[in-house]
Amino acid sequence: MILSGKEIEKRIGKDIIIEPYSPAQLNPNSYNLRLHNELMVYDQHELDMKKENTASKLIIPEDGLLLEPHKLYLGRTLEFTETKSHVPMLEGRSSIGRLGMFIHVTAGFGDVGFSGFWTLEIFVIQPLRIYPGVEICQIYYHNIDGTYDQYKSGKYQNNSDIQPSLLFRDFEK
Repeated sequence: MILSGKEIEKRIGKDIIIEPYSPAQLNPNSYNLRLHNELMVYDQHELDMKKENTASKLIIPEDGLLLEPHKLYLGRTLEFTETKSHVPMLEGRSSIGRLGMFIHVTAGFGDVGFSGFWTLEIFVIQPLRIYPGVEICQIYYHNIDGTYDQYKSGKYQNNSDIQPSLLFRDFEK
């Protein structure tokens, strides 16, 4: 079952934390999250799952930044979220998708207990100018049944910045 917007609002500051929080970003069954002014791009065209792939930061100026097709951009939300007893899910907004911008194509499923900023995998199908602070995606929450363990992974938990892939660590085990 998905929580309604009114239920999300009731739980803010308790088992759902969104900082900063603005009632203007609340929807009937989700909450809009905004894009931070930093992006990250990988330095190499060819990436390797078994290696740490280096990346560089870009700043999105107030007058916008033109994104190029066929290039992966990593961004992050302005809002910090923490979810103690629900499963958080992240989707791009339909208005964003209708411009040919894909957000979180494969990684929108969060874990109960996740705490941090959401790293966004951003891809455009044609050149698109973006702006810092735009409401780019929406978070919604599912109830979870049964006993569960809180998410405690050291890879992405309690992050404070854009997180490039840390998959290479899985090969080190």
